Amino acid sequence: MELKDVAKNLSKQTEYRLDQRLDTLLRKNPKYRHLGDGEQKLILDLLDKYKEKKRKGIKISGFSIRRDVYNLYRNRLKMGLTYNDLDKIKELLNTLKD
Repeated sequence: MELKDVAKNLSKQTEYRLDQRLDTLLRKNPKYRHLGDGEQKLILDLLDKYKEKKRKGIKISGFSIRRDVYNLYRNRLKMGLTYNDLDKIKELLNTLKD
């Protein structure tokens, strides 16, 4: 399972199913095992934000993704994010783009 599989049909997934798929991804995929609880919560918060946009019929633009990635990059030291973490989060957000 990859990040794009978790984000697939995001607007139709329940909160429970989204948490379940992300948990499965983080436990079983060796590329994402290094993400801690803080990073997992951050990813869930971002997915929730974009999920609400999709439900309202608002397309997710590249600009909004770049803005969120920029804010994460700017605050990476406070959040304890590495460049590898930022790349994985950016990859996830780019799969959501319309």
